[in-house]
Amino acid sequence: MPVVTIQITREGSGPGRDRATAEEKAALIAGASELMLKVLNKPLDSTFVVIEEVELDNWGWGGLPVPEYRRQKAAKKA
Repeated sequence: MPVVTIQITREGSGPGRDRATAEEKAALIAGASELMLKVLNKPLDSTFVVIEEVELDNWGWGGLPVPEYRRQKAAKKA
């Protein structure tokens, strides 16, 4: 029984959103399950998908918390 873990930052995917919607999460679950079926022949009913939402301040990139990394990257473009 495979377990697929998907980690995403807790931020919206569009204006006015502060997290992934239930529909987006359902699509991730369906897509990951289908991938396991197609690639490894794992039945849908034996595949578990876990979505972990991580607060943006708890996600790092380039040695910095993501908000600071994005601020610095934006400042370099300006």
